[in-house]
Amino acid sequence: MSQASLTTLFTPSGKSTPPSLSFTQASSAKSGHTRKRSEADDLSPADITPLKRQRVTASSRLHAAAPLAERLRPQSLEEFVGQPHLTGPGSLLMSQLERGATGSIIFWGPPGCGKTTLARLLAKRTNAVFKELSATDSGIADVRAVVEEAKNLLALTERRTILFLDEVHRFNKAQQDIFLPFLEQGHLQLIGATTENPSFRLTSALISRCRIFVLERLTDDDIRQIVTQAVHRVCDSESTKMTGSQQPRDVQVIDNGSSDVASSQPDIEVPLTHSSPAFDSPQVSQADPTHSEPSSQPTPAFPAYPHLTPKVLSTIVALATGDARTALSLLELVLSAPPSSAEGTLLAALRRSVSTAYDRSGDARYDLISALHKSVRGSQGSAALYWLARMLSAGEDPLYVARRMVVCASEDIGLADPHALPLAMATYQACQVIGMPECRINLAHLVAYLSEAPKSTRAYAAYSRAEAAAKRDPTAPVPLAVRNAPTGLMKDLGYARGYRYNPDYAHPVTNDYLPIQVRDEEFLRKEGDDQDKTWDEDALRQWEFTENGGRPWPGRPEETGDGAGATSAPGNVSTSHR
Repeated sequence: MSQASLTTLFTPSGKSTPPSLSFTQASSAKSGHTRKRSEADDLSPADITPLKRQRVTASSRLHAAAPLAERLRPQSLEEFVGQPHLTGPGSLLMSQLERGATGSIIFWGPPGCGKTTLARLLAKRTNAVFKELSATDSGIADVRAVVEEAKNLLALTERRTILFLDEVHRFNKAQQDIFLPFLEQGHLQLIGATTENPSFRLTSALISRCRIFVLERLTDDDIRQIVTQAVHRVCDSESTKMTGSQQPRDVQVIDNGSSDVASSQPDIEVPLTHSSPAFDSPQVSQADPTHSEPSSQPTPAFPAYPHLTPKVLSTIVALATGDARTALSLLELVLSAPPSSAEGTLLAALRRSVSTAYDRSGDARYDLISALHKSVRGSQGSAALYWLARMLSAGEDPLYVARRMVVCASEDIGLADPHALPLAMATYQACQVIGMPECRINLAHLVAYLSEAPKSTRAYAAYSRAEAAAKRDPTAPVPLAVRNAPTGLMKDLGYARGYRYNPDYAHPVTNDYLPIQVRDEEFLRKEGDDQDKTWDEDALRQWEFTENGGRPWPGRPEETGDGAGATSAPGNVSTSHR
């Protein structure tokens, strides 16, 4: 077969072939020539359109296999959503960034708030070499290798190196000390990310060499914006892929490794490859007028994904609870679902896919128990029961809550209600005997009772004052009258001399009960004594407006005649206006 005849096999009938696209590659062996001719004989001319495929790198394949939250990370600070106190104009972090160096930083915040992304963007903006490690699978040897490379690079090119250490709190104190000399000498800049309180998990020496920036949990508006932007980016990716795959059938592309013709395959394979009929529907309606009949259904917010309804979007935002990674993971579940999926089915699946995050050893546990205790102290029964339910529903040990309520019964109710402590102890015993889930009823009973009980800190405050006095002079002698005198020698020395046994008298008597150094101090004060208490008129008015229906507090003192609405604080109460 001649070369011209072989060329016609790759050209549709009736079409002329430009000389530049002619098949001119000769076979070096007869077997290879026979193989190519047999392949050409098996295919019709209209089906033969050899297209060049661009090489897909290993890193591209790994990136394509990553979850949606990883693939859609912002590429610039302008795309970063949330944390305006850090990324907004005029913030301390941005001011340092404009000067070309941020120094060593510890980002502290909840999961999914942008710690890792912000660290990468900062390194990108400063044009520094960025190294990333995780304390979960790295050790001192890995840090030393990065440091040596950073020192050589700084000496040769004057470029700084930023080491991002995720989960920095996983390093123990000895491992954290490895950073100290290098941070002190400026050989390395550290950006650490942690979800734990640095005051408890990081050494004081490391904290003193870093700046602590607190990242807040993302708001619902932030999560909604992140999800919306993600859908648009996925839609653009799908559109690009579908457009690139629609190559003309009469175009020849020679796979010789040197052609600059655009490939029909993307450089990065996007895993969301399902062809959604909803994505093609707008094109069909424009091409064929028969499909432009009015529909009673409202236009979906995302035509490519009609099952992503406003209610589904709101559910994703609510279930994410400020975690962008969780929101994008939920979004990926929705996008991978068939477009015909029922809304109720999607909502049920989303709710089942999210579990409550509760760490018994983390700050969240102590934040919740603190909220419960303070709600009881403030006589807010509804709030106290809410926090109780939050803890028990997350799997908290009921004995932990019961022990805290035993303390609360004496600390906050105290002498105002002598039944509070016995009830708290009975509840603790009930939790031991009964266990969950039934003992939640006993705890609810106790929390409600303590919330509505009158409050008194007289005993607790009295002990605090007595403890302070005892620490001032721990060697103050016990008065002789109240000392024990079990032997004759001790009686001869004056022990118990002059002591008046109170039951022997028909009237009150007194003795020297305190050392002379603190004899004039009153630790347990009388009921109703407002000494050292603050009178805050603004706080009282806020309570009257929000919790008392706008009615004046019955304990408010009488108005004075100095001016309209003027009041005076009772007794020794100090006044405060905020």
